[in-house]
Amino acid sequence: MTAFARTSGGGLIAIPDSFTVEHRDQIISQAANNRLPALYANRAFTLAGGLMSYAVDTRGLFQRSTTYVDRILNGARPSELPVQQPTKFDLVINLKTAKALGLEVPPMLVARADEVIE
Repeated sequence: MTAFARTSGGGLIAIPDSFTVEHRDQIISQAANNRLPALYANRAFTLAGGLMSYAVDTRGLFQRSTTYVDRILNGARPSELPVQQPTKFDLVINLKTAKALGLEVPPMLVARADEVIE
């Protein structure tokens, strides 16, 4: 990450997997220490100090999953249920982190964010 940060115009996209979740604090810390803008696929990263996240609205997914549980409990076979994809994604921006990195987040992006941490 340190070597990558030396190149101009670079940034980090943290892939959502068990490794990044397990090492969340280290990844956020290293990105900050190297002044590397980072985008995460989990809101928890932004709440913990990451720059921004664009992630599936998990609350919405869980709410929609209750209809599947209901249908299965009422006799539907799981193989007959349609596959669903996420329909809502949340953009969370941490302006405190942006300021620490010396970045100015465009007002239009801030206006479109679902949540802004100041």
